Amino acid sequence: MKKECIAMLLAGGQGSRLYVLTGDMAKPAVPFGGKYRIIDFPLSNCSNSGIDTVGVLTQYRPLELNSYIGSGQPWDLDVTTGGVHILPPYMGSKGGTWYKGTANAIYQNIGFIDMYDPEYVVILSGDHIYKMDYSQMITRHKEANAACTISVMEVPWDEAPRFGIMSVNDEDMITEFAEKPKEPKSNLASMGIYVFSWKVLRQYLTDDEADPTSENDFGKNIIPGMLRDGQRMAAYRFEGYWKDVGTLESLWDANMDMLSIESGLDVADESWPIYARSLSAPPAFLGRTAVVKHSAFNRGSYINGTVENSVLSPDVTVGEGARVSYSVVLPGTVIEPGAVVEYAILGEGCRVGKNCRVGAAPETTAPESWGLTVLAPHCELADERVVRPGVMLDRAGEEVSK
Repeated sequence: MKKECIAMLLAGGQGSRLYVLTGDMAKPAVPFGGKYRIIDFPLSNCSNSGIDTVGVLTQYRPLELNSYIGSGQPWDLDVTTGGVHILPPYMGSKGGTWYKGTANAIYQNIGFIDMYDPEYVVILSGDHIYKMDYSQMITRHKEANAACTISVMEVPWDEAPRFGIMSVNDEDMITEFAEKPKEPKSNLASMGIYVFSWKVLRQYLTDDEADPTSENDFGKNIIPGMLRDGQRMAAYRFEGYWKDVGTLESLWDANMDMLSIESGLDVADESWPIYARSLSAPPAFLGRTAVVKHSAFNRGSYINGTVENSVLSPDVTVGEGARVSYSVVLPGTVIEPGAVVEYAILGEGCRVGKNCRVGAAPETTAPESWGLTVLAPHCELADERVVRPGVMLDRAGEEVSK
């Protein structure tokens, strides 16, 4: 059952910066782009890159994610000699713990990796929106004779302090790594996508686990340790679309980017398809009063109002005279007649009462008081309620702080 390469997908994060949207599910399970979930992107990248063995490391509220992935069939990852495997923390004969960090999560699954005896292991995050051919990154790793290859992309210099920053030599071999430096020496940011030679990584994981002072993290411990030891570490430059959707603003941005060809995020590109579990729902219905402009909507949608520059998930209802603009509406939400929703993210199963006003356009509000308006899943608003911009409501419709 030996494999040249397998992938390990870190999908256990709570997603605390998505606040109410991840109260009942892990961040990678959050719906995205109408018919997808965030985890569809790395899973599809694996399938398209020829990687047929993927371990998905779950932890925080894994039920919905586990159910969604199932056998891996939508991503062609249901093969008998590999496939997709859900890997939660587990109890062993010596006890067990939650995953303490990204490196510890992989350490706890050394037995799973050893079962396939791979030459290379690709480490992925479950909260990024992008298309990447991992086979090209693996080729770079081989040609550089590297112990570790890190995918990097150039970011604006003023944003560099938010990232792990790489310095490289003339051959794009990594010479320095700084985690969120105040004064960055480079603008090459780590994307949190790694290729490791497994024998080397296995030893570092074992040593890291034995160090009581370690935070058991790739960026804080494993990568700096390998650099200090003089291991060959290569940079792999990526120039396509990539976004970490770990915040409400970045999640909204990425959904809006999907509506723009210029952004580089083309989910309809058949040469690199993004697969998703198919939904059992009737075709969308657009009534005689429906107006839809520059928006995405999906099966089960029932639209009688106006939808502009928005992304609607399946089973969304927009009543007559209602207007939705620059918003992301997750599955099963009902927007009653006459309601106005602007610059908002509405969680799954929300109900916005008749003639409500949710959010507002930036130009209508003072800059210091404007922001995205967010409703938690299953939040219900009484008729004619006004929810001002920048507010977040919990399931009971009460304001909570971001």
